[in-house]
Amino acid sequence: MKRSRFVIHEHHATNLHFDFRLEIAGVLKSWAVPKGVSLNPNEKRLAVAVPDHAVSYIDFEGTLAEGTYGAGEVRIWDNGEFEIVAGQLEKGKLVFRLFGKKLQGEFALLRMKGNERNWLLIKSKDEFADSNWELETVLPSQNKKSKS
Repeated sequence: MKRSRFVIHEHHATNLHFDFRLEIAGVLKSWAVPKGVSLNPNEKRLAVAVPDHAVSYIDFEGTLAEGTYGAGEVRIWDNGEFEIVAGQLEKGKLVFRLFGKKLQGEFALLRMKGNERNWLLIKSKDEFADSNWELETVLPSQNKKSKS
């Protein structure tokens, strides 16, 4: 099977989220995943489709300036290769296998009914599944909201 690249950016913008990107058809198909990817098959993660990014963005790390869209720190949380197992994005279902530094194994992206942008990102029950998975960030949490 042909492999392509993927990256997950940890993005400390107004709200911490993770940008999940798959290199498909010459672009990075991208989703914002508010709670990050999970290795626990029982945790279905919301993944909101965002505009495609240029493939050159796959290695980006840095700071997006205040006043710009997505302002804040961006770091690579995980990267590697992936291969498509089944399905097509256009039809609302894609099953793929990740070969990353942190994430391994099979996952599925399933488009939700009612909103074309909302997908679920789900870990398959395979040898890499971990029901005790806890997400760890690469940057310290920068909670911008102050508690009164």
